[in-house]
Amino acid sequence: QVQLVESGGGLVEAGGSLRLSCAASGGSFTLRNIGWFRQAPGKERELVAAVSWSGGYIYYADSVKGRFTISRDNAKDTVYLQTNSLKPEDTATYYCSATFRGDWPPRASGMDSWGKGALVTVSS
Repeated sequence: QVQLVESGGGLVEAGGSLRLSCAASGGSFTLRNIGWFRQAPGKERELVAAVSWSGGYIYYADSVKGRFTISRDNAKDTVYLQTNSLKPEDTATYYCSATFRGDWPPRASGMDSWGKGALVTVSS
């Protein structure tokens, strides 16, 4: 497994932006597909965005298309999620996850490493 640590969460007003980072250590990060999932209270964990190990494939949930951008810097073992035009419904804990599996888009059940999460709160 690879260890993942998220950062960049916080409280922001609607329409604002946050940049989430996911720093990896201890594993073959550059060979893994990465997903950003989120989970709001009382709701299931959902995939928000994903990037393949090479960066050649990118996925966004319909709810965030045009507002969120995922990117990775394999030289720094880091994945980023730029979140713009945030809405109150984006409020959730955001989790970074990694997998060697080739399922696309990746599924939560197929991820083999998870960070502890970063809380994003969007006020109206």
